[in-house]
Amino acid sequence: MAAHAPTNTKPKAANGAAIPEKFGKYVIVNEVGRGSTGTVYLSHDPYYRRDVAIKVYNIGSEDSDAERSRVTRKMFFNEAHMVGMLQHPNIMPIYDAGEENGKYYVVTEHIHGARTLASYCKPGRLLPVDDVIEIVYKTAKALHYAHGRGVIHRDIKPSNIMLTMDNDVRVIDFGIALIKDADFSRIEGIAGSPSYMSPEQVQSEELTNRSDLYALGAVMYELLTGYRPFRAGNLSKLLHQIVFATPPPIHRYREDIPDELENIVAVLLQKASDKRYANGLALAAELTQVYQTLRAKADQFDNQEHFDLLRRLSFFHDFSHSEIWEVLRAGEIAEYQEEDEIVREGEIDDRFYIIVTGEAEVVSGQRRVGILGRGDCFGESSYLSDAKRNASIRAKSPVTLLSVSATLMEQVSSSCQLRFNKVFLRSLIERLQRAGGART
Repeated sequence: MAAHAPTNTKPKAANGAAIPEKFGKYVIVNEVGRGSTGTVYLSHDPYYRRDVAIKVYNIGSEDSDAERSRVTRKMFFNEAHMVGMLQHPNIMPIYDAGEENGKYYVVTEHIHGARTLASYCKPGRLLPVDDVIEIVYKTAKALHYAHGRGVIHRDIKPSNIMLTMDNDVRVIDFGIALIKDADFSRIEGIAGSPSYMSPEQVQSEELTNRSDLYALGAVMYELLTGYRPFRAGNLSKLLHQIVFATPPPIHRYREDIPDELENIVAVLLQKASDKRYANGLALAAELTQVYQTLRAKADQFDNQEHFDLLRRLSFFHDFSHSEIWEVLRAGEIAEYQEEDEIVREGEIDDRFYIIVTGEAEVVSGQRRVGILGRGDCFGESSYLSDAKRNASIRAKSPVTLLSVSATLMEQVSSSCQLRFNKVFLRSLIERLQRAGGART
């Protein structure tokens, strides 16, 4: 992460007003966010030479709004209490907390280019299913870690789950977290974001780790569909739905969501907390199993598609189905775009190539000497003797290739080897007999 050096220009707030130049040792760079509970600044830590985020709480005075002041003060103490407490790769670390001139602040990691999941909760902006599984998996692991240390987040929602530029996860904002054996963390009444509250949270009942998992289920529902599980015209109706209603099935919005994934969301959104997953680790394990199943199905689909393509090539007309599968497992299917170089003149390897789809051109020196199309082969000499390539092969259009290594072919069955070698030699003879053909 690039660090910002201190600047001589006095920073300005979004409304043009001057903002503090420093909080404690931290140099203010710019204002990056503002809300009802406080203001967030991009700042610089000169001691560790890193950028940080500073949230300055808008506590106000007891006279102006006593209740808001009291709650905001508790939020500050909550986060201050957790300085260095939650050290997990998927939880935003809290570095420091302090007070200066009556202003309370908390210092956290600053991630350049980060965005929250709120950006991906609309039907037209949904993430791929694999990404959703990974995000929920990492969040579940982070929550399990926090729960193991006596911390219930109490406000899991899309805007409190952040994605880094490389799509890693950070759970943020423990301002209203419930901390075991910390009376200051108890906020009377309904605390949290209503759309993601569990039934027990709505009814001001005792919260457990499973309350956070319910909220994560609501987030997962929204990430998969673009809609919240419950929607109503007013708060009273919304809370009634959370306690008594069943959300619309996910497949009503998206038919491509696997049943296994919809079932996970259904378990997370159970009204009775004891019917949900016991902990974040159990949820993570279930997600892992579903992910592996989905990947296996995808791989199977891809492999079947590749098998069907090979079976249609003249090279494999005499092969049995099992022999084609053996060659496919010993080889590698690769795709190239137009102008991509497939092999280079002068290089040495032991691979033999069969064009499955598309066209390629044979180039010797700077001169094109031939065109290869579907079913054509090249690389016979290198396959036989590790000889240098005496021509380059370049994709003339998008090309799909099967490459077969001589080393890997030695590991297939004897019958498959004999069949392959027979057809391979026939192909080589035809190439040698082709007048003006190109040998590679």
